[in-house]
This record gives sequence, C-alpha cells and structure tokens, in this order.
Amino acid sequence: MIKNYFKTAWRNLVRNKVYSLINILGLSIGMAACILILLWVQNQLSHDRFHKNLDRIQVMNNRDINDGVKFAWSWTPNIMGPTLKKDYPEVADAVRYAEGNHFLFTVDEKKLVPSGAFADPAFLSVFTFPLLKGDARDALKEVNNIVLTEQLARSLFGSDDPIGKIVKIDSIDHFKVTGVLKNLPDNTAFDFSYLLPWSYKDKLGWTDSAWGNNGVHTYVMLKEGASKTAFDQKVNKITTNHLPGDPLYKSREVFTQPFKDQWLYSKQENGRYTGGRIDMVRMFTAIATLILIIACINFMNLSTARSGKRAKEVGVRKVVGAQKKGLIVQFIGESVLLSAIAFLLALIIVMISLPEFSTLVDQQLHLPFSSPLFWIYALVFILFSGVLAGSYPAFYLSAFNPVKVLKGFFKSSAVSVNPRKILVVIQFTVAVLLIISTFIVMQQIKHAQTRDNGYDARNLVFVHMNGAIEQYYSLIRNELISRGAAAAVTKSMSPVTERYSDSWNISWTGKTAEDKKVNFVRMASDADFVKTLGTKLAMGRDIDIYKYPGDSNAVLLNETAARMMHLRDPLTAVLKADGIEWRVVGVVKDFIYQSPYEKVQQLIVFGPRSRFNTLHIKLNPVNTTRQNLDIMAAIFKQFNPEYPFDYKFVDAEYARKFKEEQKTGTMAALFAGLTIFISCLGLFALSAYMAETRIKEVGVRKVLGASVFNITSLLSGSFLKLVIISCVVASPIAWFVMNNWLKNYEYRISIGWPVFAGTGLLVMIIALATISFQSVSAALANPVKALRSE
Repeated sequence: MIKNYFKTAWRNLVRNKVYSLINILGLSIGMAACILILLWVQNQLSHDRFHKNLDRIQVMNNRDINDGVKFAWSWTPNIMGPTLKKDYPEVADAVRYAEGNHFLFTVDEKKLVPSGAFADPAFLSVFTFPLLKGDARDALKEVNNIVLTEQLARSLFGSDDPIGKIVKIDSIDHFKVTGVLKNLPDNTAFDFSYLLPWSYKDKLGWTDSAWGNNGVHTYVMLKEGASKTAFDQKVNKITTNHLPGDPLYKSREVFTQPFKDQWLYSKQENGRYTGGRIDMVRMFTAIATLILIIACINFMNLSTARSGKRAKEVGVRKVVGAQKKGLIVQFIGESVLLSAIAFLLALIIVMISLPEFSTLVDQQLHLPFSSPLFWIYALVFILFSGVLAGSYPAFYLSAFNPVKVLKGFFKSSAVSVNPRKILVVIQFTVAVLLIISTFIVMQQIKHAQTRDNGYDARNLVFVHMNGAIEQYYSLIRNELISRGAAAAVTKSMSPVTERYSDSWNISWTGKTAEDKKVNFVRMASDADFVKTLGTKLAMGRDIDIYKYPGDSNAVLLNETAARMMHLRDPLTAVLKADGIEWRVVGVVKDFIYQSPYEKVQQLIVFGPRSRFNTLHIKLNPVNTTRQNLDIMAAIFKQFNPEYPFDYKFVDAEYARKFKEEQKTGTMAALFAGLTIFISCLGLFALSAYMAETRIKEVGVRKVLGASVFNITSLLSGSFLKLVIISCVVASPIAWFVMNNWLKNYEYRISIGWPVFAGTGLLVMIIALATISFQSVSAALANPVKALRSE
C-alpha cells in the first residue's frame, strides 16, 4: 500500500513538472530561509550555555535611582568579590573579571598587542572553558602566571610546547605560561586571548577597595541547593552597609542575574532586565515561522487550484472502494515527499549562502551534519512542513463527491471569498508587513546617522596611550605638529566615541537634594580639546595648560550639564570632585559621545589633574591621509619603539555604533525580499493556471471584440484586489509593531504615511509584473486555437 502511494505521488509530480518545480522551489527557498534564521537563533540561545555549573553562576548587579529613574548596571566594586566569598556561606566561589588590557607581548623577536583580561584564580574553575594544557585550579595562582588561548600560543611560540615558556610584558615583567585554553567558542560573551592574575592588577596599583567605585564584573557560584532569592535578600544592602551614613548610597541595591540570562537579557527597564537580544531572537523566530508558512501556503493554493485535474482520480478511487482516510494519507504523503525533496535542495542553498550569512550576522554558523540530533530535527522539520502544506489540500480533495465528479458536475470554487483567496491575502500581508518594517528600520538608522554629532570626525584619529607615550607625550605632540602631520593634539580619558567613567559625587554651589543622584559622564583634556575634536564653544574658552598653567584645575561643561546645575553664570562656578576644586572655564555645545539614538547626558571635561588613556590627533588637511600616517608612524616608532603603531579613525568607530541596527535592517530586508519572492512565485503559478483554465473564455471574449487591455485587466484584477486588501490589513499591524520598536530609542523618527503608500505601490508593481506576463500571453493568444475544439 505504501509503495503504491509512493508510486502515485511520484507519477503525479513527474506528470506536472512545471507546477511541481514551482512547489519545490518555493518550499526549498522558504525552508532555506527558515534554516538560516534558526541556525542564528540556536547560536544566540546557546551563548555561554556550555559551562558545567551554569545554573549556579550569578552575575552581581547594582540598582539605584538616577535623575528620578531607577536603573541597573553590572559593574561592581573591586572589593565586592572577596567580601562575598568571605562573609556569605552560600557562595562557593567569587571571581572578578576585567577586560581592556593593551600590553605589549614580546617573545624573542615577536611583538604583539593582543586583547586580554584580568581574572581571579578561580575563574577557570567557575567557568569551564576547555583547558588543553595546565591545571585550572593553579593556572592563575601566582602573580606572574599567564594563560594563553591556543591561537595566541601558536602566534608566540609556533609549534613548540608553550607550558613553562616566558612571555615578556611591556619590557618590564616576565610571565610563565601555566595554561593553554582552547580557542574561545563563537557563542560566548567573553572576549580575550590571554588571562592575567588579578594579583598582577593589584601589583600595578590598578585596584582599590572603595565601595563607591564600580569598575569590574563580579561573578559568584552559589553552593549546591543555595537559594538565589534568599541570597539576593541578604546582599541587597551590602553597599549601603559598607557606606553607612552616606546619603549618596542610601537607595543602592545589589542583586543577582543568572549568568545564563546575561547575553539575552541585557536591556534594563526600571532597574530590571526585561529584554535585549531576546527580542531579536523572538522577532526572527516569528519571521522564520511566517516564511515557512508562506511557502506552505503556495503548496496549498496550487494543490487546491488544480483540484479539477485530480477530481476524476478521486472519484474513481472512491468508486472502487478507497476510503477518505486513505486518500488523506495519500495526499499528505505526496506533500511529505515534495517536502523531503525541497529540504535536500534547501540544504544545498544553505551551504552555499552560509558563509555570507555568517558574515552578515557576525557569528560563525555551521550545519552540524555529524550530530544525530540534527537529523532528528531535520526529519521532524520535513514532516511538519509536509503535513502543514498538505493538510488542507488532502482534506479538500478527499471530500469530493464521486457521483458528481464522474458525471462532470465538478467545478472549482468560484465564490467571492474562498480559502485560497484568504491564503493569498495572508501571504502578501506578511510580505507587506516585513517590507514596511524594513523601510522604517532603515529610516531610523539614516535618521541617527545624519544627526549632527557635535564634533568634526573628519581626519580625526585616536591612539591608546601605551608604553612610553605618556612619558614622551610633550615631545610626541610637538613633533606631530612641527612635522606637519597634525593640526592639533589632545590627551583624553577615553576616545570621544566612548564612555570610560562617570560619577555621582560632584558638588557645586547651589546643589540641591534632588541633584545628589545626578550622574555625570567624565572626560579629560590637557589642551586644545575644542580645537582637536572640532566641538563648538557656547561660552568661555578651551582648557589650555600651556597658555594658562592654572588650568590643571580647569573643567569644561557641556550645555546639558550647565543647564542641569542651574548655573546663572557657569564661568564663575566652582566644582568639587575627587577632593579637588575645579574651575569652570568654558561651556561646549552638546555633542554625541556614546549612543546616537539617545539624548546627550551631562558631561564634565576635567583638566590635566585627571588620568589619561587616549591621544586624539587631528590630521593636517594639507597633506594626504597616507602622508600624515607615515609621519605619525615614524614619530611613534622613535619615541615608543617597543609598541607597534596602532590607530583608529573616529568616524569609523562612530559608524560601528550603527552595526546592530544595520544588521537587523539588512536581515529584515533580506527575508522581506524572500517573502515577497515566494509569494510572487505562488501568484505566478496561480495566474498561469487561471489563464490555462479560462482559455476558452478568453477566446470567446476576443471574438466578441474584447481588447488585450480588457482581457488583461479581467485576468489580473482579482489578484490585484487581494494585494490591495493585504496592504490595508498589514499597514495598521506594521504601524503598531514598529511604533513599539521605536520606543526603545530616545532619538527616533515618526512614522508617516509615505512609507505605507510607497510599500503598497511597490508591492502592487511587483504583483502586477508577476501576473501580467501570464495575463498578457493569454490575451495575445489566437482565439481560433482556443475555440477549435468547439
């Protein structure tokens, strides 16, 4: 019986080659898109889920009120980790972690500046990254131990065994390699190529025991059976208890977030993590499901549209004793066979497109052919798609009355509203929804990109102050300007595109109780801040330690900070921070230093008594960029010969801020395009079949004088009406969805009617182009051939 069903299904597919090909192509493209999305979703959901003690690892977080709004952050004091481990019996272990090192590694003649991190000795026990060589418990125990990733070890030592070998750091300290980690997997939030002991950070004097200074990540591993809820209650006021009587920390709360949730739930709202990447995962999972459903709708529409071709087959089978149940099994079996063929073609499409798609999503995705679980999922996927696509046609075809069919009374449904038309509307509604969403995402990105960032990023580069740059800064600055490579140079606490530090503990005359929880972003400068960055002064002057030696205590405010402080005359204001009195010498107009989608926060640029990490250089516009960079490279090699010359363009770093939104927009555009293509593929087949079944009607109308335009309008009109209905249905849904999405951004566009009108016109043109070929061909056909059999 099953063999007979298979033969019948195969013969039916071969007999109707064109329609079978369209069905298979539509399904395979839908399946391929679905597989690609699900591979990305699986990658996101698997982030850092491979650690042995995953359910016991918690991330320590703070929660407090800033400008009247409760918010949360994951940076913690240095002292928190050791305190938790010592004073709380529920804690099996606690580790601190901090990235951002720029050390020079030297092994013989090899010099590298890899990215690394500091970590407590228990880091490799709490987090089970595969250690190829060494002991996880002791690898970071001593102050001069170092753990390398496999890739960095190979770069430094080639094929030699690195264990016990010496790495020189910054030409000062020597470290012994005590462990080699397998290269970090792509699905981890950690990003380092080496680990240094936390004790070395202590040795450098880069740590403190201040409970009010948040600068590291702290992870705790609770003991077996320990309650996260009970632990949260115990640690809730740990910061407040260590800073008794300080009103600034009176409302400070400490709480934990499961480490397994940190990647997906990074967006905080009212002091709680409620969303983040999980929203993208949900959205694209829905898109994958919709694309698959649209591909299945094509199958349903073509199968039911061609029901007249199989009506006599159903009638004969019923007359000779076939049961409805057996017919349903047969037709579903045909769709499962088609689904299996489409799946194999989809795998080929995925393998071809996977490298480009991996680049797009910035994750290294792969098809796990060696995993038995993959093939189990594949089988379920094929069966699900086949049953979903074949269920309606199976029940529709098996319900034919054999008497009417064999007497020739069978007619396809010609009512104004039938399931086939509803399915076409659903297809195009989804397509229109995705296209509108894509346009709005692109508009939002463009809106932010064209926003005035408040400084001049052209020809502006920055260099991290490594090695001897701080020691020879004055000489380097003078050489850069005198040799014509730079028009201006300034030191800063951070690149202008980033935010390294902020503080609540700023005092000024007239500060009120409501101002105590106002957070200020901190930057720093020695001179020429305005000149180098191209910011604009609203009043006063720039900091200039060379012209005004007293400017070591000078500060600049941005307009938001001056306004928030309620300063009548900012240039006479005196601030107090870090136990130092600072004089305001100027107010700069607001500029964007972090997210182009958010409002600018209050900023203070402190004078030279602050710490510096970055060198900003405005290249000389008289020379070419290449000439300026060559001169710079020679100067830095002269004064900082141990370090390779490494620089970044500010405009390129600013452009990186749009990366996530651009990725979302590109993915949305890609899958919106596939959706409309699959929908039009089905529309093309339906219009071809309609033209085929109405060929005699067209012939009669032409004989009676109908024009090509009349016939084309007649054949196309019904489909265009469905597309118009789809646009009307999709528009309010798209507005609701995208309006909620835009609420995530302080600086956002308003959704106007042109995007809906433009999308509707675009979809109408695409649909008309799809069906007009068949309609015009039918209208141009010779009516004599159509009517000859009459």
